[in-house]
Amino acid sequence: MNDSDFPPGFLWGASTSGHQTEGNNIASDWWAQEAAMPDEGRSGDACDSFHRYDEDMRLLAAAGLSSYRFGIEWSRIEPRQGMISRAGLAHYRRMIDTALELGLVPVVTLHHFTSPQWFAQAGGWMHPDAVSWFAAYIETVSTILDGVEWVVTINEPNMLAMMVTIRELLGDPEKAAQWHSPTVENGVAQEMLPLPNERVSDRLIDAHRAAVATLRSRTTAQVGWSVANRALDARPGAEARLEEVRYVWEDRFLEVSRDDDFVGVQSYSAAWVNQLGVEATEPSPDNTLAGVAYRPDALGIAVRHTAEVTGGVPILVTENGIATHDDARRIAYTEEALRHLASSVREGVDVRGYLHWSLLDNYEWGHWGPTFGLIAVDRATFARTPKPSLAWLGEVAARGGSHFRDEGGASGTLIKGATR
Repeated sequence: MNDSDFPPGFLWGASTSGHQTEGNNIASDWWAQEAAMPDEGRSGDACDSFHRYDEDMRLLAAAGLSSYRFGIEWSRIEPRQGMISRAGLAHYRRMIDTALELGLVPVVTLHHFTSPQWFAQAGGWMHPDAVSWFAAYIETVSTILDGVEWVVTINEPNMLAMMVTIRELLGDPEKAAQWHSPTVENGVAQEMLPLPNERVSDRLIDAHRAAVATLRSRTTAQVGWSVANRALDARPGAEARLEEVRYVWEDRFLEVSRDDDFVGVQSYSAAWVNQLGVEATEPSPDNTLAGVAYRPDALGIAVRHTAEVTGGVPILVTENGIATHDDARRIAYTEEALRHLASSVREGVDVRGYLHWSLLDNYEWGHWGPTFGLIAVDRATFARTPKPSLAWLGEVAARGGSHFRDEGGASGTLIKGATR
């Protein structure tokens, strides 16, 4: 008898992305953008996971976790337009095979913020042929997806569309490098950040739908995309503004997911909306290394809101975690987040898995300081050192999350006035 709120077959695991861990992704647009950054802000060798993915997966499996989310880099598959790298395809097929051999369910992401340089130089997502170019890449990569049960087409299209807006406003690559991180606030007041570029959002929606059609015709995978969920709530009198902001930031993307097999929820913190928009995070010693509030309750808020907007499409938590050097704090944050997740499941939200961000302390888009990983990585030797949080999450998985049953939960609203 299952005494857990989480269903049989629930995935317990961790996530990474290609550019943040592989290293030397020299054909990507992000590598080109990093040329304007100081050396300490570049990805470089990253975690050298391009060569050490086997070790990464073995550490994950040895801890008792059942799933690994990783990305395929378009720029490694098609470094020049129309030139397909057979070696790139073979490399990622080996990663899939390694996961399967280790008993890990692979969750494969096909676009995680980065694109080939040739694509960006041609105009990126605003080029008239952008969707057809992406669809051709998806058709190519579909040939190596046998045995993959879960495919994420595009990671956080809402954040990707916002990043395009930033680049347009800043006008040139050198100025764009002053703000480049989708994961670190970097001292920029959040209410001053522009909303996602709606023209790019439209293109990403078209690209996603084209990818879903191709993948459904060529694979047996469940297909969806992942959305950055901000767990927004309104200050008194700002309820209408909340609806406006939330629609542009996430709901239009969640509505697209109504036609998908699942939707990925990615949640780290929560925020308030006032008449001007999303409020900046108030300075606090409780804030994380990414500059956001310590809000583990955000995960429960995010999955409930996602379920409401999508009409109950199955949810896979594809990212949730905290940037901290204190691993005991990471465990405390994750445990509370999982209690909120269990509470939402008890209420009827269909959640199929929990993938922690991140497996490794990795490159955070212009920053190395914020550490999200369950495993520390020595940047000089690339030695992996599992943290206590990895073993702790493995124990949670071994119990099937059963110890979260009947131990409290959270309501589906923000804790008024809370800072943590």
